Amino acid sequence: MVQATYYFPPRFLWGAATSAHQVEGNNTNNNWWAWEQQAGRIIHGHQSGLACDWWNGRWREDFDRAVESGQNAHRLSVEWSRIQPAPDRWDEDALDRYREMVRGLQERGIIPMVTLHHFTDPLWVTEMGGWENEAIIGLFEDYVNKVVEALREYVTLWITINEPNIVAFFGFSLGLFPPGKKSIRAAGRVMINMVQAHSAAYRAIHALQPAAQVGVAHHYHHTRPGKAWFPLDRWAAGIQGRAFNDAFPRALADGVLRLPFTRRRFPAARGTQDFLGVNYYMSDYVAFSLFSPKQLFTRRYFAPGADLSDTGWIANEPQGMFEALKWGRQFKLPMIVTENGVEDADDHLRPRYLLQHLHQVWRAVNFNWPVKGYFHWSLVDNFEWERGWTQRFGLWELDVDTQIRRKRPSVDLYTEICRENSISSEMVSRYAPEVFDKLFPT
Repeated sequence: MVQATYYFPPRFLWGAATSAHQVEGNNTNNNWWAWEQQAGRIIHGHQSGLACDWWNGRWREDFDRAVESGQNAHRLSVEWSRIQPAPDRWDEDALDRYREMVRGLQERGIIPMVTLHHFTDPLWVTEMGGWENEAIIGLFEDYVNKVVEALREYVTLWITINEPNIVAFFGFSLGLFPPGKKSIRAAGRVMINMVQAHSAAYRAIHALQPAAQVGVAHHYHHTRPGKAWFPLDRWAAGIQGRAFNDAFPRALADGVLRLPFTRRRFPAARGTQDFLGVNYYMSDYVAFSLFSPKQLFTRRYFAPGADLSDTGWIANEPQGMFEALKWGRQFKLPMIVTENGVEDADDHLRPRYLLQHLHQVWRAVNFNWPVKGYFHWSLVDNFEWERGWTQRFGLWELDVDTQIRRKRPSVDLYTEICRENSISSEMVSRYAPEVFDKLFPT
């Protein structure tokens, strides 16, 4: 049997990612809590409820779990609606709790990465039009100033906005996220305002903390034409890639936002990323379809016989991770994998998914591409937005009713990877022998 080891660079960041609404519990003052109360919005009528009970302090035991599993970094978010519950009021107690969390990470030897916006908006922001109203640009800048001033003693890694392309398309074009609109024009307005809000936040952070590293977590969805020989399928895959993957990060690179049917220049946005955050989960095929104008006349599907997750939402396509990082090289920035993981309640798929995807990260590193870290989604099962509690992404299983955590076998695998800063043939033979020949071919 082949004996070999794939080593990652020194000081590589190994961690897990979480977000406030998904883990804190009882986030009652934001648009997602209100969305959960509406019939038909969340699968099976699930609600976030107590979530993982972090707001009552259970973050401590979960951070201890991260330490025990060898992680040296953690990505978490702060909740705007807790920090600014009304337009004329800041909650210093909430800021103190977040200060305690990031200090808790530092005291455990874990580097905090803080996301300032992860899908949720205060209800008062929603009532004034949310991301469709350009007034949000200044409001977001004020909020960012307040948070960075409070946390800068412990945090130097910042993400302004998580997956702006998901916010725009899922919330304003496909209607899956609040406010449930189905308008390409509305999605375009949201992207325009998010580019400017990020730009303002970037400059605000650097004014307060010149040494900060600031980026955006981009959702990269690898797409291929269903029939490579068919021009309309090639067009469909291309327009999906340009609108969904490319538009936002390119605007931050060159100051031009390119969307279907519109192009806007924002000179102030140019060069407003210090690193590129890459969220990658899956790849699929794209075909032209006259029956889906709201999805830019495209239809998406997985390859026949794909290695699928519990609900069929994710196909295990590790080559797409390499393609995501290859795509990211165009921006000539350090890259961090800010999310990657798979829904897998009984942990039968996660070991090979994790190893195969990390092998592709190693391939990128081996080409001397500047990949600086990897954050697994997620540390513990949490509330998965419109899919409720039907998807289990955690390294640790959560019993929602009792709040009991149970360690899945993948915890031991990820612990070895984090501690050894490598993937060895011995690890693969123990945790995912079915993919041994793919990772260590003879």
